[in-house]
Amino acid sequence: MIVNNPDIKKLISSYQIFSKIKDKYGTPPNWQRPEGFVSLSRIILEQQVSLASAEAHFNKLNGYINEFTPNEIIKLSDKEMRTCQISRQKAKYLRELSLAVLNKDLIFNELQKLNAEEVRKKLTDVKGIGPWTTDIYLMFCLQDKDIFPLGDIALINTIKELTKVKTKSGIVRLTKKWKPYRSLAAYFLWYYYLKKRNRI
Repeated sequence: MIVNNPDIKKLISSYQIFSKIKDKYGTPPNWQRPEGFVSLSRIILEQQVSLASAEAHFNKLNGYINEFTPNEIIKLSDKEMRTCQISRQKAKYLRELSLAVLNKDLIFNELQKLNAEEVRKKLTDVKGIGPWTTDIYLMFCLQDKDIFPLGDIALINTIKELTKVKTKSGIVRLTKKWKPYRSLAAYFLWYYYLKKRNRI
């Protein structure tokens, strides 16, 4: 998470929800991840499961192969994937990502030069990568400062808990007010969600 003090000061001075989180728990840690195949694979494994489960599945798979590369992933059979606790669906997604990289349909170094919508198009062209996965990659790996993953259940539930906004359309309107610091807003909300549940 690359943010500077003026960004945090602006957010917490403008919106009480974030000043309350900062007063209670402090500021979020640095959740930056490296760009590339490994990080995107991990985000795919994090789809619709807890971070702890995704971490366990990644570690199992990473320990099974010599090196976490598209060439190694593409060699694995369904049975080997199951041995590593990777579901059939996610095994398919990891293979699709591996093929896209090997065929040079997806070149990670080029993503740095694109704007958010161009990155979104490149990533969602790969089967198994949808809006949430793309948002997380943009935020954590490419350090885009103005992304809010509306498909993230933890974020939505936290907004409902801390505000009077309960509808999807209301949440969309609310998050638009947080431009151009929506990524930072999301980090604060995730941090609150995790700290409250003793998951950090």
